[in-house]
Amino acid sequence: MAHRSRLAGFIIDCNTDDHAAAVDFWSQALGLPKTEHHVEGGAEYTNLADTPGDLQIEVQKVTHPSRVHLDIETDDQDAEVARLEALGAKRVEWIKRWWVMEAPTGQRFCVVKMRNPEKGAKPNEW
Repeated sequence: MAHRSRLAGFIIDCNTDDHAAAVDFWSQALGLPKTEHHVEGGAEYTNLADTPGDLQIEVQKVTHPSRVHLDIETDDQDAEVARLEALGAKRVEWIKRWWVMEAPTGQRFCVVKMRNPEKGAKPNEW
């Protein structure tokens, strides 16, 4: 059965005790206003608004080293993970509702459930 996926956006992982200061920096650096702030299971996130192409850009408080990672969103996580594994990616860990994956070149990224398929760029069909 076919499934769809596309780039969802970029997550700015910040290893910091001052999440608000990190959000202020990235909001001002990128010229994007802050919007939703939420805490979920010990994780803290703040979304930025008015992003190019309706991409999700989010500042996330983390305990691992600071980095930027991308999210791929899909309407079938199992099928998308299998497709990416066939390309050489590896599963790292299931967290809450998404897979953390690692590309053959070492970059980490997440495979998340598609939120708004009718918004943003047209998803790829596989």
